[in-house]
Parts: sequence; structure tokens; C-alpha cells
Amino acid sequence: MIRTLTTAAILAMTGQAGLAACADHEGMCETASGGYHIELPNAENPPLLVFLHGYGGSAKGVLKNRNMVEPLLARGYAVMAPEGSDRNGRKSWNFFPGWEGRDEAAFLTEVVQDASDRFGVDADRVVLGGFSAGAFMVYYLACASPDTFSAYVPVSGGFWRPQPQSCEGPVRMFHTHGWTDNVVPLEGRILGGGRFHQGDIFAGLEIWRVANECVDTKPSGFSVTGQFMRRYWSGCSDGSMLELALFPGGHTVPKGWADMMVDWYEGLPGG
Repeated sequence: MIRTLTTAAILAMTGQAGLAACADHEGMCETASGGYHIELPNAENPPLLVFLHGYGGSAKGVLKNRNMVEPLLARGYAVMAPEGSDRNGRKSWNFFPGWEGRDEAAFLTEVVQDASDRFGVDADRVVLGGFSAGAFMVYYLACASPDTFSAYVPVSGGFWRPQPQSCEGPVRMFHTHGWTDNVVPLEGRILGGGRFHQGDIFAGLEIWRVANECVDTKPSGFSVTGQFMRRYWSGCSDGSMLELALFPGGHTVPKGWADMMVDWYEGLPGG
């Protein structure tokens, strides 16, 4: 397959940081249910990070985070930013069970297949990540159908109350959260005048441990990577992995996350 210049190469030559495009073509990649932007590394059949924007965000906005995108491209990963659906006049994700709207699991499967057909990304090595409302979507999709993607890497988001009674498993998940996050606090918070309630992140981790059939609640080990304090649960059901990384900041995708996440993913069996 003859490769044209990737968006990353175009950015390097033009200095237009954050330019969003359908690989090396202007505009969004369109599919039957929506669209996405994508940047490709200079590699054949690359693995793919699908990263979902937060409430009121956009696919273009995801690719403007060069601290996240550039390390991924440098390590041979394609980066896809799907566009959320309309919710109350702003772009977000139809994540909560029972809400009406786009079937997001079907949409995300559709855009990955489209990228595989168009650009040759490796459909067997696709990681689903997201920030804030995008991370809410990651949690609920992983809960209902963990085999849809090879791993899940939410940042600053979890379940809402009432939390699921149980989730399917096993799941391979790497959750990252800011210690001082006050938009999605670790303890959760009430929204919409009491109509909605973000769940407790640690209560969500308990649900994942049950789904992974972990025999104990205590972490298997701890580590530190730069600013990130990490704890993990392994030795659970075959094919599962669960890890939490906390950092000192607030509601953001922190610098250094991309490399840490790739190291984690590539350390998994089959990663």
C-alpha cells in the first residue's frame, strides 16, 4: 500500500498544531452514524487509540492535545477522535443505560471498521479511551461488552449512580484520575439539581474486581511513574488486568499519560 503524508508530517512542515483531518485529507471521516478525525503514524497496520472527548468537546479538540497525540504517533499508534452525538445542544455520549439516542457501541465499532478499511489500522489492537464524559462512555461500554476493544483506558470518569449491579468480564482497564479533580471528584458529585449523581470511583473499581473474579480486594502491587502513583490488581481471571493511576492535578488528561498508557498496554499479554 502506498502511503501518503500523515497528518503528523503535515503538521511538522506547516506548524499548524492541532489541525484535524481525515488522515491526510481535510475534513472529517464520515460514516453512516457519524464521523471521526484520525492521525496516522508512519507505519503499516498500526495499533489504534480511540479517544472520546468530554461533554461539550469535539473530535478536533482531542487532536489539539499534542502532549497526548505526539507521543502516541511517535510510538507507532494511530489516534482516532470520534465526534460525540448531540445531547442538549452540546456534543457528548449516550452512555447511561436507558437514555435515548445513538447506539454508541455500534457507532464506535463502525468507525473502527471504517479506519481499518481506509487506512489499514490493526482492528485487533484497538484501545478505547476517553476523558470525562468520554470516560463515562468507556466505563459503560466496557461493562456491557468488554470484548469490543482490546483494553480500556478512561481518564477522569467512571460510573454514575445507581451504579451497575454487575459487569461482564474479564476486562483490561487502566483508569487515570486527578487527586484534586473537582469536576469528577473521586467521591462523585450531584449534578442537575439532584437529577444525576456521579458515582464513587473506588466503588466502581470494586465492580471491576468482581467482574475480573479477583479473590482479594487488596492491590497486588504499587509503583510510581513520574507524577503518577499507581496500584494494580492482577492474578484474577485469565485475560484480566485492572490498574489505577492517580496524579496531583485536577480535571485534565495529564502530561505523560500517553507513554505510561502505552507501556501498560504493551506489557499486557497480547498487547
